[in-house]
Amino acid sequence: MIPIDVLAGFFTVTVLLALAPGPDNIFVLTQSAVSGRMAGIAVTLGLCTGLIFHTTAVALGVTAIFQASEMAFTAVKVLGVGYLLYLAWGAFRAKPEPLKQDKVDQSSLIPLYRRGVIMNITNPKVAIFFLSFFPQFINPAHGPLMPQFFTLGAVFILSAILVFGSIAFAAGTIGERLSKSVKAQKVMNRIASAVFVGMALKLAAATR
Repeated sequence: MIPIDVLAGFFTVTVLLALAPGPDNIFVLTQSAVSGRMAGIAVTLGLCTGLIFHTTAVALGVTAIFQASEMAFTAVKVLGVGYLLYLAWGAFRAKPEPLKQDKVDQSSLIPLYRRGVIMNITNPKVAIFFLSFFPQFINPAHGPLMPQFFTLGAVFILSAILVFGSIAFAAGTIGERLSKSVKAQKVMNRIASAVFVGMALKLAAATR
């Protein structure tokens, strides 16, 4: 079992990482501002589901394939870039409409959740990061390695939910005020589109 002090240190680091500007928290911020708090929460849960996938992949050693194979890394990267550009086009074409944050249609949250899952899974940089980051906090002397990987994964997900959830509520509050203006909604949609394009370009330039 991983000692409490090691877990505390790991949690502190992961919170700082989640707070640092990056694709995931910017994604949550823009979606919350455009579609409301619950949209941001749905995206957050989707991203965290993707983290479960990456944690499992690291624990099973699958991620090592992406680190060793340029073809596998490129294939996943191309899928991720294509999906981000698809989201950018959708945001660019989105039409302003009333935002009712207190009465969110639950069926509309499912695509947002799915969007978060796909975006996270199709980012090979997350897998490589986990492969290089987690082992620093794992020690064979603390017991079997597999449970340690999943413990760290759970702590990482907890920190992401806390930070991204806070971002979703803050950005959702701002978005609620801006939603009363059609012009402001158009600007937010254009910003969201630009963010997706920027994320796609950054992922396209990523190397192992």
